[in-house]
Amino acid sequence: MTSEPLHLRTIPTPTPGPGSAIIRVLAVPILTYAREIYNGSRNYPYPTPLVPGASAIGRVVAVGNDAVMLRAGDLVYADCCVRGRDDRDTIFLGGLHQGFTDSSHKLMGGEFRDFTFAEYARVPLEVCSRLDEGRLLGSPERGGLGLTVEDLTWMMGLSVPFGGLTDINLKTGERVIIAPATGGFGGSAVKVALAMGAFVVAMGRDQEALKKLKALNPEKVDTVQMTGDMETDIAALKQFGPVDAYYDVSPAAAINSTHIRSCIQALAYGGRVSFMGGIKGDVLVPYTFIMHFDISLKGKWMLAPKDAGRLIRLIEGGILTLGEKGGSRVVATYGLKDWKEAFDTAAAANRVGDLTVFKP
Repeated sequence: MTSEPLHLRTIPTPTPGPGSAIIRVLAVPILTYAREIYNGSRNYPYPTPLVPGASAIGRVVAVGNDAVMLRAGDLVYADCCVRGRDDRDTIFLGGLHQGFTDSSHKLMGGEFRDFTFAEYARVPLEVCSRLDEGRLLGSPERGGLGLTVEDLTWMMGLSVPFGGLTDINLKTGERVIIAPATGGFGGSAVKVALAMGAFVVAMGRDQEALKKLKALNPEKVDTVQMTGDMETDIAALKQFGPVDAYYDVSPAAAINSTHIRSCIQALAYGGRVSFMGGIKGDVLVPYTFIMHFDISLKGKWMLAPKDAGRLIRLIEGGILTLGEKGGSRVVATYGLKDWKEAFDTAAAANRVGDLTVFKP
């Protein structure tokens, strides 16, 4: 990747073509590590020049002539996970990451290279999910949920764990370990698992953050503080009853942590594991335990397209709660011109439920 300094620039408003929609970007979440992505320290590969971005809430202003469902005026969630039309396994993350194959590099360098840190963005029709605006943004007195557009940007943080938990077929009534649970994606995973009807064992080092997760549903959330001693941690994880699944969202710094082995060895026979973290290298796993106890390990990158509608239905149905009632809060909103301050605020707001948002 050729690193180029970020700057604000005026570019032509994009126009729609076949397979695309132009959205007026209303709100975009800022990842807590966005500053590290764009200053090059995270080594995320992407082509330059580039309009950065992430999943966004927008309003459709124009569509290509092959659109059959979306129309101008629709409120939509535009997911950042873009897939090839002739190869759905070719994936890049709009405005963030060009993926891991030559074909994904080619795809990101094409028509959808620029993304949503802009007033208007051209996005594939396939990533746009129409939202029930009246239900989501309407007042409770009229049957709405009373959310704000900024609240809706939390869908990006929820979509990642929903992808992993769905991939391992988490079922109502099962017990799942979420670890580490006290970061942005881990905290979102706790909320998603609860909405899917599961019992949760939330594991992490931050005791105050664990208390907040417990408060989401004291009867269905148990917490375990990591000690680093495997036998102690395994016993603590198993004390609440048989564990069916483990969702891992470990950061890169956790490459030498013992918690992955502890969580796997806390699973009951036939347990399933979803790896969705940011560890770059190899980790140790308990090979003999995995073999003898019929444990399944799966990796997942983002949300499968078929599952986006299911996630939105959980939110629109009030089962998966957003906003303050759901334990999340918008820390600050910024215009694009204040991107430096926005990135700094997002980096500092790395607590469960905290959200920093661009409103172009």
